[in-house]
Amino acid sequence: MMDEKVPHLKILFLEDAPEDAELVERALRKEGLDFELFLADTKDEFTRAIREQSFDVILSDHSLPQFNSSEALTLCRRLGIEVPFILVTGSVSEEFAITRLKEGADDYILKTSLQRLPTAIINAVQQRRHKVDRLEAELALRSQNEELIKINQELDSFVYSVSHDLRAPLRSLLGLLNISKRDGRPRDPIYDQYFEMMEESIHKLDSTLKDILEYSRNARRELNLERIDFQKVLKGVVSKLEYMQGFDKLNIEIRFEGDNVPFISDSHRLSVVFSNLLSNAIKYCDPQKERCELEIMVRVLPDEATIIFKDNGIGIHESILPKIFNMFYRGTELSEGAGLGLYIIKETMLKLRGNIDVTSQYGVGTTFKVGIHNFHFGVPI
Repeated sequence: MMDEKVPHLKILFLEDAPEDAELVERALRKEGLDFELFLADTKDEFTRAIREQSFDVILSDHSLPQFNSSEALTLCRRLGIEVPFILVTGSVSEEFAITRLKEGADDYILKTSLQRLPTAIINAVQQRRHKVDRLEAELALRSQNEELIKINQELDSFVYSVSHDLRAPLRSLLGLLNISKRDGRPRDPIYDQYFEMMEESIHKLDSTLKDILEYSRNARRELNLERIDFQKVLKGVVSKLEYMQGFDKLNIEIRFEGDNVPFISDSHRLSVVFSNLLSNAIKYCDPQKERCELEIMVRVLPDEATIIFKDNGIGIHESILPKIFNMFYRGTELSEGAGLGLYIIKETMLKLRGNIDVTSQYGVGTTFKVGIHNFHFGVPI
């Protein structure tokens, strides 16, 4: 007997032998299948039935006058009817059965084995419904992903636009502040302190906006691949940061080793990574030490470059080390930014197909190891 949960089925049977149709109906009733059977014995009746009604399953004899199961199946699929199609026929060869299955039939049942038909119908209906459910779920997921991509793109555009537009008034404000500081008229010394505090706050906000812009640029823009001169890139980074407070206290040593091979990557993104690491070494110098040291070691191989930034700064507590690459994470009271620098490095390294590792001992120093992929294959030099 059939499971009570099996729903009521509308079945269309293409069959020109009334006695065979009766045998099929009897076999289905015997197994307790809940169904309504519709018969068609010509092409016209079959065509009219599938055009005017919806069915849960179609059964078909193979050979009818001027019509057969292959033509019936082709007609169904051409009309977009995807209900299960089961061949119910007399003795056939294995080759014939395989051909019908390849054409899209769900199953075939010999008229001498009608006891298999109820189970075959239920299996075919359930499999078809599972397929429909899966396709609907995939379409819904695809639609949600497309909507999410659109929202993320709009959000990135908004963040980029706002960050870019906010920097202009900040620069104007900084200019007005400098004019006020140079005003020669007598004033209470407290105002000079206020000016310094305002200037510091403006620089902090501007630095945060620059970080947000870099994050947005990295997310929005494709790689701009070119041949990399690591010495030139690092020299440019050092030059840009030489006016940063504390730069003069840091002794920087850069060493190069490895093969003189063509290396292809994105110089702007590399500059962003190196600039963040260098600025961290400057900010987190240990004032208790006689000399602040930063050693930068560059090793270039055919497939990868390794750049190590090793300093003797204040170091990082072991407890917070796993969190330092998180967005907006600020590890110490010395952290003046928004906590985006190392997060930007991590995201940039993903774009560059590279990696970054860190080891640190509090009170001793920190070492960042950057691995950079060489995009040399297929890129003209």
